[in-house]
Amino acid sequence: MSHSPTLTYCPDLLSYSRRKTREVMVGDVAIGGENPIRVQSMITSDTRDTPACVAEILALAEAGCEIVRVTAQTKVYAANLENISREVRAAGCTVPLVADIHFKPDAAMEAAKWVEKIRVNPGNYADKKKFEIREYSDDQYETELERIREQFTPLVHLCKELNRAMRIGTNHGSLSDRIMNRYGDTPLGMCESALEFARIARENNYHNFVFSMKASNPKVMIEAYRLLVARLEQEGPDWNYPIHLGVTEAGDGEDGRIKSAIGIGSLLADGIGDTIRVSLTEDAIHEIPVAQELVRSCCVPQQAIGEASHLPTFTPSYDPFSYERRKSSPLTIQSHELGADKPVRVFTTQERWNALAHKIANMGDFKPEIIAEKSGVLEIDPRDKEAISSLNSETEPRLITVPDKMGLTPIHAFRMLAFVADPRHPILLKDTLDPPSGETDFLQALLPAAQNIGSLLCDGIGDAILVRGETAPGQSLRLAYNILQAAGTRIFKTDYVACPSCGRTLFNLQATTQKIRAATGHLKGVRIAVMGCIVNGPGEMADADFGYVGGAPAKINLYVGKKAVKFNIPESEAVERLIDLIKEHDKWIDAPSSSPSLA
Repeated sequence: MSHSPTLTYCPDLLSYSRRKTREVMVGDVAIGGENPIRVQSMITSDTRDTPACVAEILALAEAGCEIVRVTAQTKVYAANLENISREVRAAGCTVPLVADIHFKPDAAMEAAKWVEKIRVNPGNYADKKKFEIREYSDDQYETELERIREQFTPLVHLCKELNRAMRIGTNHGSLSDRIMNRYGDTPLGMCESALEFARIARENNYHNFVFSMKASNPKVMIEAYRLLVARLEQEGPDWNYPIHLGVTEAGDGEDGRIKSAIGIGSLLADGIGDTIRVSLTEDAIHEIPVAQELVRSCCVPQQAIGEASHLPTFTPSYDPFSYERRKSSPLTIQSHELGADKPVRVFTTQERWNALAHKIANMGDFKPEIIAEKSGVLEIDPRDKEAISSLNSETEPRLITVPDKMGLTPIHAFRMLAFVADPRHPILLKDTLDPPSGETDFLQALLPAAQNIGSLLCDGIGDAILVRGETAPGQSLRLAYNILQAAGTRIFKTDYVACPSCGRTLFNLQATTQKIRAATGHLKGVRIAVMGCIVNGPGEMADADFGYVGGAPAKINLYVGKKAVKFNIPESEAVERLIDLIKEHDKWIDAPSSSPSLA
């Protein structure tokens, strides 16, 4: 979808400046304005189990979590927030609590009495999703909006009266039928859905709210947030509400961290985001250091670009609101094709190639493809007018990259290069322009690599990548391939969409995800969603091929796309039945006898 060039989400794509927002109070914690970017998480205990919830909230607060979310799926669950809040405060903990609401306005009304913030999802707060296809006339559409106004306004009044905050949070894949039929399952539909609820809040002079636009696909998530911020700019200066960032169902382990860093990190780098939550299918406590590291690294000081009179004109060469790969020309380097529509290639250094030489033949899909020093890559400073002019006058395409030690972040340096270099020249992306000399901490190497390379890939920039921030040769390659996978750029293994546990979860998500991964991890390019409950089921799986969803305690429903095809399967049989379903749809292959290792 093409958008008007007047849409802007960021004052300058080539330097960092944080978006200016109004301040929203959540209890004693201020979001937006001049305040630090706040770190949130969500507990996994059953909301009716007061001691378990209190223990988990206190542990998260101790770990540095600044706002804690608790699910409140019905009025009965919401009522117990009174006890949870009382016990948390009695323990001397002042961390604000948020009630997560889906489907039940009466649960929201109850929860607002006891917690500092309410999260509503416009796609299912006042709508029953039937996945119906019908045309809505303008009158019918207005009638539906009036029904939503009647359902939502009492909550707005109550939050205003009790000084509660609210998050208006849409999720890709859980939009209402009315929005779906007019806008489709698109970033634009996500934005319009949230703006409808925001207008109702504003009609009642209520402004203590934040927005979110979450998706499990980082490309969709990035586009949706950019479009939201651009739409808020269009609405006017008093629509400067803070933004909560998150990638839903990011998964676990390395993949979950990489996907979160691509989605959250790239938006933070553009100055968007006032509070974040990293969603991992792990104990919630593990989310906090990842979120803190993303916040810490989001604003890296950089040198001035230089005096404007000596610089090329930097004009954006892509539409930041819709993904399209930069149209480079194909090249063959060391027998590998790159550029154009060829795979984005994985480079390594000569030193690392030498360290891995004895096992490259057995590294399967994860092997290094091209040695940087022998690739003929041209390092070019995009601020050097003469060098750019010389490059663009060449008749043949050249592989280009930026030099190290430029004083710019990789995102800004490579965007600049893409803006001034003729598109036919393919670009080699680097995760860092200040490669470390000694050993590195893996998390501190993984997050910036995913943020920098992933963000550029989601902008359509990049035909090859080189990871140097991680100094272990095998791990740097694994990281490179996992970033390509998470950005949807090059699929070489099974893709998992797994939600974080919460109080709605009907089975052990972590153990089940590992079990499914063990059985299906060799299915290249198949996308499997593992969802704890029906709330995160058919909608939020969005673009998965198959779904494994908690339908009732110890009972699983299996999906093909968004359609449930098997119901109430005993949990003990469900993984086998999932495999049968994959076989029925001709997506199954037997696992190889041994998998290549990148240790």
